[in-house]
Amino acid sequence: MSDQQRESWMSPRGPAAGPDGAEWAPPKIDMTVPHPARRYDYWLGGKDNFAADRESGDAIAAAFPTVRIAVIENRRFVRRAVAYLAGQAGIGQFLDIGTGIPTSPNVHEIAQRIDPAARVAYVDNDPIVLAHARALLAGSAEGATAYIDADLRDPDKILADGDLRQALDFSRPVALILGAILHFIPDSQDPYGIVARLVSALPKGSYLVVSHATNDYLTPDEVAEIVAGRYGPFYARSEAEFTRFFAGGELVPPGIVSVAEWQADAEPQPRPTAAEAYTYCAVARVS
Repeated sequence: MSDQQRESWMSPRGPAAGPDGAEWAPPKIDMTVPHPARRYDYWLGGKDNFAADRESGDAIAAAFPTVRIAVIENRRFVRRAVAYLAGQAGIGQFLDIGTGIPTSPNVHEIAQRIDPAARVAYVDNDPIVLAHARALLAGSAEGATAYIDADLRDPDKILADGDLRQALDFSRPVALILGAILHFIPDSQDPYGIVARLVSALPKGSYLVVSHATNDYLTPDEVAEIVAGRYGPFYARSEAEFTRFFAGGELVPPGIVSVAEWQADAEPQPRPTAAEAYTYCAVARVS
């Protein structure tokens, strides 16, 4: 890749065009296969996506018309949770796994506006996410920001990463953020064990932030569509199944609710219904 290509690829304008005007990406990225992070970016109105992502996104939106509401409300929930933790809870460190393609304000921007010394580590395994994160995100001079190439399904690798250990001080509380990522992990890969392993490494006074799609508000036909895998691997879970991720934790009010409802008094009113957002969320003190 030439320097000019690299600069274009990492620009805020999104994926670069090749000499013939077609969409271009580094060889490591397969533009013909839709990817959840890029599809999510498309639903949010971003430019870091390809034709396959848009086609997949449109197909899902046709079957589930409020999907854009769901992803927007999920991002808003994460931002409110970070603001609460950095402000009221006094948390100065954040580990965001499955961060997705950057959108502003990001976790570090919110946290460092409140506490300039806040430290944030982002983890993702999509090359486009990492390319844009490293090019577009910059932390405050007082704080620290790291970007780590790793997979949620390998928590030990994440926890042992040297850049992570340099960015975060595990002798002090850390907020672990798993926003809209666990519903891509099937039961066969033990999502509860993954979360428990990560939480076990957090110091006393840490927090867990999770949002997760649910099938509680879907029709039997819609659930069947998801189970059949028509739109790719996706494992929506019930409220009872979602609650299991917080075993032993102390839930922050209002507890387990829709992403549209969690401490959302200052958001535009009226709020979307739980059925429109079909995503549960919660924040809990876990140690």
